[in-house]
This record gives sequence, structure tokens and C-alpha cells, in this order.
Amino acid sequence: MARARIPDGEGDQAVAAAVGGDADRAVTATAVRYLLQLLAERHPGGAVEVRVPPFGAVQCIGGLQHTRGTPPNVVEMAPSVWLHLATGSRGWSDALDSGAVQASGSRADLAGRLPVWRPVVAR
Repeated sequence: MARARIPDGEGDQAVAAAVGGDADRAVTATAVRYLLQLLAERHPGGAVEVRVPPFGAVQCIGGLQHTRGTPPNVVEMAPSVWLHLATGSRGWSDALDSGAVQASGSRADLAGRLPVWRPVVAR
């Protein structure tokens, strides 16, 4: 069964709180899942699996898909790393080079697909 979509307003609030350092575990989990949701919506497909344990994982990016077992293209990182990458406060190359991101497979490259979220600025 598919997980229910996190509404944009709820997701935006959770991300803002998590990035601002004012989030408990539940809010951080919502923020991580919302950002994964945005990635999957903007880059649909099943060629790459992005994992952010313990909060979530999505399949994204078009190309060959896997249906069983460990996928050939996997990206995995801690929640704090995902929050920084998905919001643009950390670059993909820096996170990869430092070992904060583990990426395997020829398509496991999120450069050019991040960030997926920008803060809403009131006018």
C-alpha cells in the first residue's frame, strides 16, 4: 500500500523546523519523508533507491527498474545529511567526498537533482 502524501503546508513547516534545529523526532521524520516525496515527484522512476534510515526510502529517476532484492543503484545517508542536501545547504560532491553519503551504481548520482526544497519567503 502506498504511503499517504504529506501535504505541502505540513511538509514545509516540518522542513523549516528541522532545518532551524527546532524539531523533535516526529517532526524530523516528517521533514525527511516530505523531502523524499518531493524528490520522487520531481524525478519519477525506479532506477535509483534513496534511503534515509530510519525514516524512509523512495525510488526515483527514470531508467531500468528493479523489482526484487537490493537495487543496483542505491544512495544512503543519515537524516541530517539528507536535510542539508535536499534544502541546498550542502553540496552533493562535498557530502559524497566526505563519506556522508554512500552511493553505489552507475546512476546513483543526485547532482543536478538537488535541492528539492527552498524556504518560502513572505512578500
